[in-house]
Amino acid sequence: MARYTGAVCRLCRREGQKLFLKGTRCHTDKCAITRREYAPGQHGQGRKKVSEYGIQLRAKQMARRYYGVLESQFSKYFDMAERKQGMAGENLLRILESRLDNVVYRLGLASSRKEARQLVRHEHFTLNGKKVNIPSILLREGDVVAVAQKSRNSEKIKAVVEAFGSRPIPEWLDYDSNAMQGKVVRMPNREEIDLEVEEHLIVELYSK
Repeated sequence: MARYTGAVCRLCRREGQKLFLKGTRCHTDKCAITRREYAPGQHGQGRKKVSEYGIQLRAKQMARRYYGVLESQFSKYFDMAERKQGMAGENLLRILESRLDNVVYRLGLASSRKEARQLVRHEHFTLNGKKVNIPSILLREGDVVAVAQKSRNSEKIKAVVEAFGSRPIPEWLDYDSNAMQGKVVRMPNREEIDLEVEEHLIVELYSK
């Protein structure tokens, strides 16, 4: 499976804001945005006039990198969003939020979405009581994600839960810390999605 293998901190610097791709490091003074708040590369500190297309492209790239999806996946999600009732931009963000790896991250069971993908691939979680190892599965209302029984004594899982278990859980999810499982109560509203991007720019880009 194709995936980005470069330095993820460069992605945050390119977008000019934290995308929380490095887990704990993003919350310390070692964060790349804190130390070097300009784009990477030798011309990163130079002023550049950004075109309308450039602004739209940056919005799309920011959303894509925030959720850690490839270009082909993102395009597929946009096609799905357009076919749904409602605003395509908001539908797109809801689809991205409903990915299994994102839900695991939102429940505080991983320090980052990248770590969540790795844990899912290693079968540390179940979906509705069944083994699962596909991070891109889209969840629906009523779906239950739980730490697999074999993984509940894992030092890795324990460390993550201890470090991030107190992170606020979105209202569209319900988490039972004793059972180490979470349930999708409903799909999120736009104001509950903390991605600072103007999704209408993404719609304009794909509408060209």
